[in-house]
Amino acid sequence: MSQPVIVYSTTGCSDCNQVKQWLTEQKVSFEVRDVMTSTVYQEEVEKLGFMGVPVTVYEGRAVKGFNVSELKELIGATAE
Repeated sequence: MSQPVIVYSTTGCSDCNQVKQWLTEQKVSFEVRDVMTSTVYQEEVEKLGFMGVPVTVYEGRAVKGFNVSELKELIGATAE
């Protein structure tokens, strides 16, 4: 995997936790960026065109929310 999977999230966000749990179950390593702890992370999410979390990013593509079919498509390349 050339680039890491990044999950923008916040503490206590149930959808964020579902995304992280799902990625863990798929054995996909990922980096968590808590937007409540860093204005830089908040700005990164906004630059991607989103105002909320979770946002999962891989190889320049982003998925908002917990949507298994979109997440599968996003990380499909990581399973090779």
